[in-house]
Amino acid sequence: MRAHYMPATHTASLPTLKVRHGEDRRLAAGHLWIFSNEVDVTATPLTAFEPGELVRVMNDRGRFMGYAYVNPRSLIAARILSRDERVFPDRDLIVKRLKSALALRNRLSEEPYYRLVFGESDLLPGLVIDRYGDVLVVEIGTAGMERMKDDVLAALRKVIEPSAVLLKNDSGSRELEGLPNYVETAFGTVPDLVPIRENGLTFEASLAGGQKTGWYYDQAHNREAFIRYVGGARVLDVCCYLGAWGIAAAKHGAAEVTCVDSSASALEGAQRNATANDVKISTIKGDAFDVLGDLHARHVEFDIVVLDPPAFIKRRKDIPKGEAAYRKLNQMGMQLLARDGLLVSSSCSYHMPADDLLGAIARAGRNLNRHVAMLEAGGQAPDHPVHPAIPETRYLKTFFCRVVRE
Repeated sequence: MRAHYMPATHTASLPTLKVRHGEDRRLAAGHLWIFSNEVDVTATPLTAFEPGELVRVMNDRGRFMGYAYVNPRSLIAARILSRDERVFPDRDLIVKRLKSALALRNRLSEEPYYRLVFGESDLLPGLVIDRYGDVLVVEIGTAGMERMKDDVLAALRKVIEPSAVLLKNDSGSRELEGLPNYVETAFGTVPDLVPIRENGLTFEASLAGGQKTGWYYDQAHNREAFIRYVGGARVLDVCCYLGAWGIAAAKHGAAEVTCVDSSASALEGAQRNATANDVKISTIKGDAFDVLGDLHARHVEFDIVVLDPPAFIKRRKDIPKGEAAYRKLNQMGMQLLARDGLLVSSSCSYHMPADDLLGAIARAGRNLNRHVAMLEAGGQAPDHPVHPAIPETRYLKTFFCRVVRE
């Protein structure tokens, strides 16, 4: 698509946001965020801007750094949308970005079930879009993208032509941006349940009532790798949601599968998905820690334990408590393993580095006098691409570990 060039008179009318001396290095290296303490508030006070307002970003030497939207209420004061002074951040640019995102996903997948847009990694900061065939779920996390919502929807109509779009705007990030939460249909009719295809299996998920945007596409490649381990195994799937790990195991030869979740509706969905794939699973409703403790007290053992919990660390202040939770969960899961078992342990907390998660697993092994060997490591699927200059876009880590009693 031809770039959308705007006349200089149009772009010059935008207000300027100036960054302090030396604070442009990260931007020059490719990062898209400007933190509030990096803004030259003497020259361009943040209080002068409206949340979501478009600005021209300049460094202290007067060099153009990009077009961005700003939010004076947020720690991340601005996010860059375009670095080319001739390319204005409007509907045409969103169309261009969507076409680029779609081209990548078409190379990655033969079927239209994937994350279509992954925020900063697709140069659309504050925007996440998941695709379920011809139905889309849009999650807007910033004031700037909320202002561009109509342009986003118009661009989706042009590029994807979906039958329906659900706005699932209820994430915690919106509170940090000073935005209200809401879930509503933008257009079309969103079914109560939508089909999903993953690694040859068929699932159903509720988009409006389900977790996050309905499905965890980020684990798809890890679940594909998981298949090689499951033949004849007794499998425990902890924090199972709709049963993706457990059902994959059952379909590929696991002897028995038990799925654990605190949500009754999630377990009902897991049973429906098991039936749809012609396999059987058993379910246990309860808090993961309570269930693991009860199973251990009853001397129940498994050959494989999968731990795929929600993020225990959402903000930096949560790190100590979250790290303790990961250590405890991994030790409790490991103590349910038979003499030679497999632990599959995941964390979707950005603030829990991969080495720290692996360290928690190793510590659990030492505490239980077991030998741990990491067989392979996985990250988020490629429809969640990592921006090399933005470490925050790399969040998911999964370890496959052999655990042997000494």
